[in-house]
Amino acid sequence: MNQSTNIIELKHIVKKFEDGFVAVEDFNLEVKRGEFVTFLGPSGCGKTTTLRMIAGFDNPSEGQILLNGKSITELPPNKRPINTVFQRYALFPHMNIFDNIAFGLKQKKTSGNQIVKKVKKVLELVDLEGFENRKVSTLSGGQQQRVAIARAVVNEPEILLLDEPLGALDLKMRKEMQLELKQMHRELGITFIYVTHDQEEALTMSDKIVVMSEGKIQQIGTPEDIYNEPKNAFVADFIGESNIFNGIMTGKLKARFCGGEFACVDDVEEGTHITAVVRPEDVLITRPEDGTVRGIVNSVIFKGMHYEITVDSGKYEMVIRSVDPVNVGDWVGMCVEPDDIHIMIAEDHTNSFVVGVTKNNTLEYNETELDVSLTSIIRGSRETEDGGLLDANGVEIDVKKLRIRGEIQPQDIRLTDVQEDGLVQGYISNLIYKGDHYSYVIRTDIGQDFVVDDEYLWNMEDQVGLIIPTEKVNFSVKR
Repeated sequence: MNQSTNIIELKHIVKKFEDGFVAVEDFNLEVKRGEFVTFLGPSGCGKTTTLRMIAGFDNPSEGQILLNGKSITELPPNKRPINTVFQRYALFPHMNIFDNIAFGLKQKKTSGNQIVKKVKKVLELVDLEGFENRKVSTLSGGQQQRVAIARAVVNEPEILLLDEPLGALDLKMRKEMQLELKQMHRELGITFIYVTHDQEEALTMSDKIVVMSEGKIQQIGTPEDIYNEPKNAFVADFIGESNIFNGIMTGKLKARFCGGEFACVDDVEEGTHITAVVRPEDVLITRPEDGTVRGIVNSVIFKGMHYEITVDSGKYEMVIRSVDPVNVGDWVGMCVEPDDIHIMIAEDHTNSFVVGVTKNNTLEYNETELDVSLTSIIRGSRETEDGGLLDANGVEIDVKKLRIRGEIQPQDIRLTDVQEDGLVQGYISNLIYKGDHYSYVIRTDIGQDFVVDDEYLWNMEDQVGLIIPTEKVNFSVKR
């Protein structure tokens, strides 16, 4: 490793809690010296847990954390050249601003002259000169956050960790602090690792963005890469607004989606199932007869700089940003330039799960007996009078050693709000709209995630039951 390039490396990091929940899974990342890196993702995706492991507040279950090429995996927080700024400022209310900022320096037995010099310098950095004797209670939220940052920076850490530090501020103050933090980063020259669920915040400040979902890295890249070249539908949906459609390649540089055939620049083999991503600002409104597809306007919302327009095109919906107004009820055409269409090979979301075998030679899942017998799965098998099972050659099968796998497609599972009606229960941990349906990730009570396609809108965190019709499941013996 080139020590002058990478300051922090995370290698195959896993964090598993006592209840078996895996918060972070096979996390690999290199952070360059002086970079501004942002962990971005929805609540519960593992970003704060990862930050806590870098800080030393939590230890990884597996993997290594390297600082300047040396392992700090077991090193306690106070031995790491790393400081953390939290969303809750954690300032000492009985101390004035000077003493709050100087606290860490005093703990290190720094000389009085040095403390005064360093505190004065960071107060200038955070634009709070002359605030030394002020009480914490007299400061606004933004000023308190500046003090918290100054207290962390004054210790001259090699790395500054920031866990949603602007979350408690109002929108205007948050935007101002984003720019100030970026300026501080430039002036300090130290490495920033930042946690947020705010996409605009990540795009505004970062050199590198790490997009996370369900404890896994979905994509690492610059803000431009993440926005313009998302690697999967989750990233496309989470970063900015996107129209996302299932489709198929119909020829050389031609794709069919949203009910029309579009020219594109991604050379994907004909017949390949794809996911097409089109940003709302890249959809051109035309006369109905001039559009690749056409539809009827069902919503127009003025957003100041542009209109947000929703058009129904058959069973699909297209969201458009345009500076030109249209009227609800208008028929319009829609075109997209080839280089404004991002084509990704469709992910295989087949749900796979392991089922058990009952003493009656039937299948069971989640302690529920299914109306499926082993003889219907193992070709040529038959039951004996004493309840045993023979294969096609008459050889007895050791049922206890059998492992049966079930596979079902997302569109074949139904969601119900009457959880008891479902074969399994869980909650919606992620959703993506794909033009004519929603794709949901259901985290179940038994630790199995299912992907379900449904035309109806459910909300994040909704508790649901999953109705899994056995006639739609492909059962097979695992070898």
